[in-house]
Amino acid sequence: MDVRTYAKAVGVAIVLIGVGGLILGEKSLWGVLNIDIAEDVVHLLTGGLMAAVGFRGSDSAVRSVVGGLGVVYLLVGTLGFIVPDLFGLLPHEYETVLDNLIHLVLGVLGIVLGFFVRGRRASRSVR
Repeated sequence: MDVRTYAKAVGVAIVLIGVGGLILGEKSLWGVLNIDIAEDVVHLLTGGLMAAVGFRGSDSAVRSVVGGLGVVYLLVGTLGFIVPDLFGLLPHEYETVLDNLIHLVLGVLGIVLGFFVRGRRASRSVR
């Protein structure tokens, strides 16, 4: 998967998670995922930014945003295990390991795709 496709797909998915969270309100989703307004707003902002650069940004902007948000998500995932309320930023603590694991996976994927994987340029031959 290239970084632009990742930005489009993951950005749209994160926005949908934010919208879904706002619709459901502040409660646990199936007892598995934490939902609260602060996190939903962050999902709307980060997902919106990622989708925007995925659909309209330059290659360097896509890489920077995906890699930068990868660092943020990796930090949030790591801190979620150590400080579940993220220093009081979340009214409801991360109640499950799954929240943190999702953030860790998004973080690692974002860092790898944004900073380390280079896309291949398609060469076109003229006949």
